[in-house]
Amino acid sequence: MPVITKADGTRLWARRTTAGDLATWFGWLLGVALTVVCFQFISEHTIWAFVWDAPRQAADLLERSVPPRWDYANQLWKPMWDTINIATLGTLLAILIAVPTAFLAAHNTTPSRALVRPIALFVIVASRSVNSLIWALILVIIFGPGMFAGILAIGLRSIGFIGKLLYEAIEEIDPTQVEAIRATGASGAQVLAWGIVPQIAPAFAGISVFRWDINIREATVLGLVGAGGIGLQLQASIGRLAWEQVSMILLLILATVIVSEWVSARVRHAII
Repeated sequence: MPVITKADGTRLWARRTTAGDLATWFGWLLGVALTVVCFQFISEHTIWAFVWDAPRQAADLLERSVPPRWDYANQLWKPMWDTINIATLGTLLAILIAVPTAFLAAHNTTPSRALVRPIALFVIVASRSVNSLIWALILVIIFGPGMFAGILAIGLRSIGFIGKLLYEAIEEIDPTQVEAIRATGASGAQVLAWGIVPQIAPAFAGISVFRWDINIREATVLGLVGAGGIGLQLQASIGRLAWEQVSMILLLILATVIVSEWVSARVRHAII
């Protein structure tokens, strides 16, 4: 039943009209029908014999992965360090591009709402629309395999994330502080430095560290397409069916992600 709020703030339950009830039931019926159609489509394209056999295959794979090959860890420290560097440098590259893009996209700082703002918003949307793995596939073809392609892939993917959250933070600043500084006769650069930047600095720091934490995770798989990092060892071990090495790599990735999560949480807490 819908809720009606009176002028004095009290809330009353009110029964729907017959048309409202019919529309609600039609919506539910349409949702159920869509679910059935989607399930039938998925079922027609699924080999159910493989699905029923999946638990046995998973148990067999787990048995071959345990115990992990602990001595293989000595060969993983360098690729893992490369992965962290890819995430860090990619994040820094994204920050360098995303910060000016965010100021151009925010309606209260853009020099032109009719021309510049749509272009900046397009850059942000385009970056967020393409996954980092797809960026890596394209960049490996252009620049060849290696860390450079991975850094660019992380950077291009992160521009949209940082730019969107940052321009939203810019649009939510307190305008009275900006107006007070402008009233003193401050220049545009001084208004930016003393009226806008201090208000968005905590948000910017939190966004940047959070994105770096995400990029640590994303960088671990870029090696699967030749963009450097520990993904290269993961792909090679899977190709050789060396499941004890695969389990060791996955444990190292898990440990790295846990440490990066702890570091990012501590940094965000210290800044914000």
